[in-house]
Amino acid sequence: MCAACGVPTHQADPVPAAGEATTPPRRFAALRNKDCRPYLFGTGLAMMADNIEHVITYWVLWEKFQSPALTGFQVISHWAPFLLLSVWFGSLADRFDCRRVIQAAQVLFMVVSLAWGVLFLTDSLQMWQACVLLVLHGIAGALWGPAEQLMLHDFVGHDELPSAVRLNSTFRSLGILFGPVVGSALLLGLGPTAGIFANVLIYLPLTIFLFRTKFTGHTRDHHPRTRVGLRDSLRVFREVRSNRTLISMIVLAGLGSFFIGASMQTSMPIFAQELGVGAAGTAYGVLLFANGAGGVIGGLLMEVTRRIKPTVPTAIIATAVYGLTGLGFALTGSYPLAVGLLVVGGVANLASMSITQTVVQLLSPPADRGRVLGLYGLSSGGLRTGSGFTVGLLGVYVGVPMAFAYSSAALCLGTLAAGVHALRGRRAASAA
Repeated sequence: MCAACGVPTHQADPVPAAGEATTPPRRFAALRNKDCRPYLFGTGLAMMADNIEHVITYWVLWEKFQSPALTGFQVISHWAPFLLLSVWFGSLADRFDCRRVIQAAQVLFMVVSLAWGVLFLTDSLQMWQACVLLVLHGIAGALWGPAEQLMLHDFVGHDELPSAVRLNSTFRSLGILFGPVVGSALLLGLGPTAGIFANVLIYLPLTIFLFRTKFTGHTRDHHPRTRVGLRDSLRVFREVRSNRTLISMIVLAGLGSFFIGASMQTSMPIFAQELGVGAAGTAYGVLLFANGAGGVIGGLLMEVTRRIKPTVPTAIIATAVYGLTGLGFALTGSYPLAVGLLVVGGVANLASMSITQTVVQLLSPPADRGRVLGLYGLSSGGLRTGSGFTVGLLGVYVGVPMAFAYSSAALCLGTLAAGVHALRGRRAASAA
């Protein structure tokens, strides 16, 4: 039985080759890996640069256009490329050197930042130009995702993959957490033009490191590379549907994205007013900080204690806890309780995402791992566009807090259904 996913017919750990470690992975195993360590730090910096760009550009766009429609498009443009292109980008990661795929994404990020800077400098920014740059930024993020995960598998192998996925998620959470802080400092200290130009430099450490590492995302694979084409990219949908566990993990990731997703952060000013702390100020900032801090705390706790195992049942429980904390946050009138629920929810969300991603990696056929991870990215990232409908549109009729409560309750029910589906798959596999 696979220790990572709990499926009786799956053996995640192959017979070790000469020189490979057979002992259980150590705490912070991925950070102890001299090849993976700089990659994790570079990923955290790149994610921080991604969020710094959001802080600066969103502020300038609101100041210049005062357009609520453009504000909504900012969310859609960021996540729609994940929905439409993730599987195809996964096929690129399967076929080509992942170092170059990631570098292409990082270069696209930098080109977009430079273009923003030039338009700010010349005071020539128009709305159509903003829309194009927002879409290109979203495409860069979608291109980065599958290749990033293949590199983790290549750096550490099966034994230490759970540690690598957890720590990668933790460093990304750190980038998301500190991106607004650094972005605000650049905006206030240097101004939007110099700040966006300075942000380009933060993408460089990861880009340069990928020239120096020997790992390509495929050095542990021993199979022919598949072609890149629409038919080959869509083939993965037919191949994974027979694996109940794999489908359930992809669905679990999508449920959290669809029902809560990006709506929590965008709705925070409304919750701050409902809790009586105002839509701005320190108390509001604490609410924003709490959920991101929970993600970082969750990653560190999982790595230190190793009490939460990367198995199917723990993924189901973590996703259910995320839904329950969201429901409690939406209904509570207590500010301290709301902060505590956000922290716990952040821990549960990171646990859910890192566990489902680990199980998906371990169960993916090696030749199609990038495509399957692209399908996972479609679910976990692309379906975030739906949270604007589940919370935003419903909120017009019942209010955002109640809409968020209904969405969280739907997440709990969906998690229960996905859990039943996954556990039935485990029993069927055991009987076979």
